[in-house]
Amino acid sequence: MDDRRKKLKFRAWRRGFREIDLILGGFADHHLANLDDEQLDEFERLLDAPDQDVFAWITDQAPAPAEYETETLALIRAFRFELNQQDR
Repeated sequence: MDDRRKKLKFRAWRRGFREIDLILGGFADHHLANLDDEQLDEFERLLDAPDQDVFAWITDQAPAPAEYETETLALIRAFRFELNQQDR
């Protein structure tokens, strides 16, 4: 894993909000290695956004602003859905 991906993975797991840590960190563990540069940029922008906002966007509690409504956010939502299915 290259340095950029390592840093993004570290940041994804250490958000300070446990629910978002589990979603973003788990997503990073499973998918970060396969993301292209544009998707990495999108993921990094999500990591720069406030935790509460990102959590609301991922869980569809609030619509994401257009600049965050990306392919990567859709992948994270799908990953969260998969996690919820595994918990059942």
